[in-house]
Order: sequence, then structure tokens, then C-alpha cells
Amino acid sequence: MKQVLLMNETEETIGSHWIVCATSSVCIYEPQHIYLIDHAWTYNGSSAEDDLKKIPGLLERMAALMDIETETKTKKELIDTVLETMWQFNQTYRFGNFELGSDDSMPKWYIMDEFGSRIRHSEEPNFRVVPFYHINSGLVYSIMWPVREIEVGDEITRDYIEGETNPTVRLARLMPWEPVDLMHISYTQEEPSIEYFSSYTQIETQPSPNIKFIGPNESKKLKVFLEYDKFSAHLTDPRFELVDNPDDADILWYFQHFHQFYELSLSRPNCMVNQFPCENVITVKDLLAIVARRAAKPIKAETLSSNPKWLPVTYNLKTELAKFVSYYQHREKRGLDNFWICKPWNLARGLDTYISKNLAQIVRLPDSGPKVACKYIENPVLFHRSDVEADVKFDIRYLVLLTSIEPLQLFTYQVFWLRFANKPYSLNDLYDYEKHFTVMNYVEGAETKLKQMHYNDFIPEFEKQNEGFFWKDIEKDIFTMIKELFQAATKLPAPQGIGRSPQSRAMYAVDLMLAWDTDSSGNRVVQPMLCEVNFSPDCARACKYHPSFVNDIFSVLFLNDTDNKHVVEL
Repeated sequence: MKQVLLMNETEETIGSHWIVCATSSVCIYEPQHIYLIDHAWTYNGSSAEDDLKKIPGLLERMAALMDIETETKTKKELIDTVLETMWQFNQTYRFGNFELGSDDSMPKWYIMDEFGSRIRHSEEPNFRVVPFYHINSGLVYSIMWPVREIEVGDEITRDYIEGETNPTVRLARLMPWEPVDLMHISYTQEEPSIEYFSSYTQIETQPSPNIKFIGPNESKKLKVFLEYDKFSAHLTDPRFELVDNPDDADILWYFQHFHQFYELSLSRPNCMVNQFPCENVITVKDLLAIVARRAAKPIKAETLSSNPKWLPVTYNLKTELAKFVSYYQHREKRGLDNFWICKPWNLARGLDTYISKNLAQIVRLPDSGPKVACKYIENPVLFHRSDVEADVKFDIRYLVLLTSIEPLQLFTYQVFWLRFANKPYSLNDLYDYEKHFTVMNYVEGAETKLKQMHYNDFIPEFEKQNEGFFWKDIEKDIFTMIKELFQAATKLPAPQGIGRSPQSRAMYAVDLMLAWDTDSSGNRVVQPMLCEVNFSPDCARACKYHPSFVNDIFSVLFLNDTDNKHVVEL
């Protein structure tokens, strides 16, 4: 990267506000002097490749800014090179409430102009550079100001990972600019302390251990308060009655998270609620990986992992970044593939999610918010879609009903749901959402290819496409995986596991994929792979295509009635 030297500048204005670009021919240190830096390119994570293809002049400008040779490259090769290189130049910001997952709150990535992009890293920087939103114009700039004494002709530098004080983490975070071998660092994952789990549940209370739960009077109709309106028209079982006031209800079904378990156990000990204390140990992605590892069995050393076979290797890129870099480098040394899917720990629907084999990109992604890196399933079982004449990725959703922790009582709904990618699968074009992702309901322009398929139609077609592999055997392995997950998640008390609460009942969506693997004899087998677990899942399709669905789950959860309710006890 070329040097940027302090030069004499002039004053500039933004609306009615003066931005003073400090000038001097002598030594200066005036923190109130601010330099304005333009942004050359701003994009969201999913638009980068399209921007480079469609915005006139952008590809050429980025290639020149990044010192990329262009003469011998095709346009596609040049785009790929820019996408690979840009993580040395990317910066990020976001607006809005990130946890709500709205499009407006999604991170924006940007590359400063040629001046800003030339500023090099230093452990002893002489300037700070931060993004600045100018309300009057609605534009985002970067502002730069000196932090120590400098002279005309000095090189301008900044700290690329400002605020990071841990020496090992600094080495890992600087990998995009200063690659270093971290293979001496242990990549073995250890379960964090109880304080780590407690940090996720600071506002949540635990039920009083002194309250004896009797349960509602089943000789009368159970009054139900529903916060999820899609259920209202479908709860027709005469044993239930809808009420508008939660204070009148025997059953509280909330769409948002419930935290007041202690207060509920004291004030209404016979009222039931559709959540368990500390269920975030399975619904938050980094905690899910931690508790799922409790189900690990001894496995071959060459796999480099102590995970259960159904859990992709997962690292928290905030707390385990150096371990991840070491693990990545060990895989690279052994010639193993290094494709990873990086997800926010608290969002669904593929929001702010990336697939990458680029270590520089993976290391930078946590700058836009907490991320986990999960080993990408590079050899998925595919499904041939005749409507697009292609073998595509698909995933499967099972709904799991949890009625008790002690003893563990768990059911799966017999009906499962399928989601399909729209384009042929291959390990390239990693920015192509419709090739690598299956959630098409929320993708603008993808609805025309949205494939709906009933599970009863899927099973014979799957067995036809995969001769010798029977769904009853695969589903048995899926159910074993789900049970092992919940056994692991209830192995320790709250907050390290799902908390005991006689008043609690819950439904979760378990999303999984199928991958090709080999058994101990070298035979090809289908291995279920856990993707994520969701609280309060979208049940619109279930309500639409299975009229008894809501009555079934309410009967199982709140009346312990499983007869002809389309569930399997695990």
C-alpha cells in the first residue's frame, strides 16, 4: 500500500458546517482540526458482486485503488480479485436496532476514496479515522484528525484495529494486512465459565423453587392469550378459549421473548407460558455450538474436531478468533477445504450471512457485529429440481415440542418442511444467494422460483434420486440428533442449560441439512447436520397446509394429549 503524506490542504464545507482541514508548514497537533475523506463505494453484503458488474466505472476504480493488475484478467476474474482483495480496505457502520433484523439496520460496508484507502496501519498511529453521518445532506463521510504531534512530510497512519489490547487477538485481527503463523495457538475449544452464560440472561429471572405447580383446571376450557395472530383462526379445539387479556389466561403464548419467570411463578403459579428459562442456549448460535459440543463422542484425530458428527465445527469470532485462525491454518496445511459460513449470533433468514474461504474476509466480518464461523457443508446431499433442471441445496425444518426438562420429555411433529435453493450447487460464486441459501420467502425477485413441496411428495422422490437410502433410516438419525441436542442442552442447570420450569412448554424449529459422509467401514452414508434452532418460528405454511396443526401442538403441549396428534416422542 502506498504512503499518504501530510500535505497542505484547504477549507471545505458541508452545508452550513465548516470542516477545517488543518494546514501548517511546521509541527502541528491540533485535535480540533478535522480532515474530510470521501467514500468511493458503499454497499451491503449481498450487493457487492452486482455493484461491480453493473455500476459503470466502479470495477475499474476499485482495481486501480487496490493496485490490481487488469490487463491479463477477464471481467469475471477481475471482479473475483476485487472481492478477494477489498477486505484490506473495507470499513463498516450501521444504523437502527440491529437486533430487530430490519433491512435498515443491516451493516453497510464502504471503501474510502483513494486518499483514505492509502492510509497505512501503525501500532503508534498519528491520526484517527472514523465514519461520520452528516444529517443535513444524509451522506456518510470519514473524518480524520491528529492524535499526536506531526510535521509536514510525515506519513499519515492509523490503527486499523483501534481499541484491541489483547496481543494475540491483535495478531489475529491484523491477518488481512500482516499475515502471521498462529498454528502454535491451541484451537481446542473449552466451555466458557458460568459468567459467560449469565451475560446473556441479565434481565431474565428464574422460577421460584418453592412454588408447587398444580396446573390449570382441565375440567374447564383453558383460556389462551395469543400474541401470534396466525394461530388465532386455527385454534378450534373446544378445550381452549381465546382471551384478549393476558391476565385472564391459563396459557400465555408470546411471540417476543418472555423474561419474568420468577414473577409468574409467584403471582400465577398455575399459568403456563410457551418459553423456558435460558432457552437461548439453543436459540443463540454461539451458545448452541457450546452446549451441543457436550454431546461429542471420541472421534478420529485427523478430523481436527471434538464435535458430535452432526454439529459443524463452530467458532465464536469474537471470543475465539485466534483459535479459529489457528484451526484454519491447520486445515490449510493438511490440504483440507476451508469454506466457512459466517452468521450473526442472533439473526435468522440469512441476514448478514456470508460464505467464504477468504481468511481476510472472515477475520474482518465481526467488525460489523458478533459472528460465528461454522464449517460450511461442502458435500451436501442435493435434490434434483425438474423445474430448473438442476441439483440444488435444500434444508429441512422439524418442529420440536418440549414439555418437560426433568424428566426430559420431547416430541417432534411428524410433518417436516423443506426449503430449496434456486440455482445449481457448486463451491463457487459464493456471493450468489440463490445458489447457496434456501430461504427464498424474503428475497426480492426470487419468489417466482420459490419451490413448495409437501413432505409426502418429497420422500418417494428423494428415495428415487438416492437409490438405497431410505427416509425412515435417515429420519431415525435425525431424531437421534435432536434428542442428543436437547440432552446436552439440559445437562447443566440454568444459565448453562435450559432451565427447569414446570410452567413452561415450548416449540422450536430445528433446521438441518443432509451431508454425504462415510462410516467406519468406508461406506457412503447420509449424515444429518444441525444448522440452527429458532424460537417462535414462522408457522404460516403449517397453518395453511395442515388444518389440525395448531390444535395438535396445543393438545400435546398443554393437555399432554398425544393421541392422533401427528407427533413422535423422542
